[in-house]
Amino acid sequence: MLMSYCVLRIAYRVALAAHRRRRRVGLRMAVRGRGLVLVGVLWLKIILIAIVAIASQNSRLDFKVRVVGTEELRCRWACRAGIEKAVGILNEDPKECDDLTELWSDNDEDFNGIALEGCAFSVRVIDEASKLNVNTATKAQLMELPEMLEEIADAIIDWRDSDSTVSGAGAEGEYYELLPYPYTIRNGPFQTIRELLLVRGVTEELLYGEDTNFNGQLDHNENDGVQTPPNDDSNGQLDLGWIEYLTCYSYDKNTDAAGEARININQASQSELESSLGISSSHARWIVDNRSYNGIGDLINNDSPKAPQSGSSNNAQPLDLQTFAGIADKITVGTSEQTQGKVNINTASEYVLAALLGGGESGLQLAEAIVAYRKEQLYGMESIADVLQSGGMSVATFKQVADLITVRSDVYTIRCVATGARAAGDGLSIRTETVVDRSSSPYVTLYWYQGANN
Repeated sequence: MLMSYCVLRIAYRVALAAHRRRRRVGLRMAVRGRGLVLVGVLWLKIILIAIVAIASQNSRLDFKVRVVGTEELRCRWACRAGIEKAVGILNEDPKECDDLTELWSDNDEDFNGIALEGCAFSVRVIDEASKLNVNTATKAQLMELPEMLEEIADAIIDWRDSDSTVSGAGAEGEYYELLPYPYTIRNGPFQTIRELLLVRGVTEELLYGEDTNFNGQLDHNENDGVQTPPNDDSNGQLDLGWIEYLTCYSYDKNTDAAGEARININQASQSELESSLGISSSHARWIVDNRSYNGIGDLINNDSPKAPQSGSSNNAQPLDLQTFAGIADKITVGTSEQTQGKVNINTASEYVLAALLGGGESGLQLAEAIVAYRKEQLYGMESIADVLQSGGMSVATFKQVADLITVRSDVYTIRCVATGARAAGDGLSIRTETVVDRSSSPYVTLYWYQGANN
C-alpha cells in the first residue's frame, strides 16, 4: 500500500514537471510569435513610409515639372508678345529716315521690364543697316574690326566668293574638306551672320565678344574675369563682338523718301530731269551733257558752289551743293531695284562709320564728327548729302562713300528676353531673336531663334 502511494506521488510529480515544461515552452513560443508579429509590423511600417516618401518626392518632382513647363510656355509667348510689339512700333514708324531717337530704338517705357502674369519681358531692336555687310565689305573695312587678322579677313572673302582661288592668306574648299569633321565651303553670300563661325579662324569669342546675352549692357558676369562665363578682361567696359558690327541682311531700296523710284541720271532726258527733280533747265542740261556717272557724287566736286549761281537758263550750269542736297535722295546711277550693304549714317556706330570712311585716325575723326552732327538734328539726317554739313567731310571723301550710305532702313534684329517670376529669383529665362524685313506687309521673317538665355 505504501509502495503504491509512492509510485503515484512520483508519477504526479513527473506529470507536473512535464506540464510545467510544456507551459514554459508555450510561453516562449507565444512571446517569440508576438516578437515576430512586431517585427513584421515594423517592417511594414518602414515599407509604407518609403512608399509614401517616394510618392511624395515624385509628386513634388511632377509639380516642379508642371511649374517649369507652365513658366516656359508663358515665357515663350511673352517673347512672342515682345517681338510683335516691336514689329508694331516698326510698322508705325515713319520711313522717310530712321535714327536712334525713334521709338523702335529709344523706348524704355514699352520695351524694358514689361510685366505679364507670371513673367516679364524686355526688348531690344537693332538696325541691321547700322552695320557693315559681310557680303560686300572690303578687306580694308574688315581689317578695321577689333581683333581682326589678315588671314581671317582673307578667309571671309574666300568663303563668300564664287571661285576656288585662295585670297592671300585665306582658305578655300580644300582646307574645310580635310578637317577632322569636314564640311563644304559656301562659295556664295553668307546666309546668316552666325555662319561666320564656320570660317577658319573665327571663334565664338571674336563673334560674340563679352556681351553673350546680347543686351548691350555690362552685366556682373561680363566683368568678373574668368569666374563665370564668358571669359572677360574685367576692365569695366563691355567689349562687343563682331556680331555688333557685321550683318548679312542689310539692303537699300532704289526709291526716295516717298517710296518713288529714283531717277537714273545716266538715262533720263533733260525734260524728265526738270520735271521729276524740280531743277532748272540749265542744271538739267549740264547733267545730260556730262553723263557717264559712276556714282551720284560725280555731280559735284571741290569747285562746286554752295548755292545756285545767277546766269542764263539757256546755258548748262554745274550743280551747286545746295541743289545737289535737294535731289540727292531722288537720283541714282543704278538700274537694280535694291542695293545690298548700304550703311545708315543715322544709326551706325563710330566704329562702323570709321571703317567705312577708310579707318585710321582720320576715319575716326570723321566718324565722331558725323555722330556729333546727327545728335544735333531733331530727326537725324534726312538726306545723305546732309553729311557734308557734319564738319570735316570733304566733297572728295563724300564722293567715295555716297553710294555706300543711306538714311533709311527696312531690316531689323529684334531680341526679346522673357523671365519667369518664381520666388527666390531662379525663374526660367527664354531668349528669342528674329530678323525682320518690314518693307512688306505682313513683315517677312529672315531669321528666327528661340531657346534658353545663357
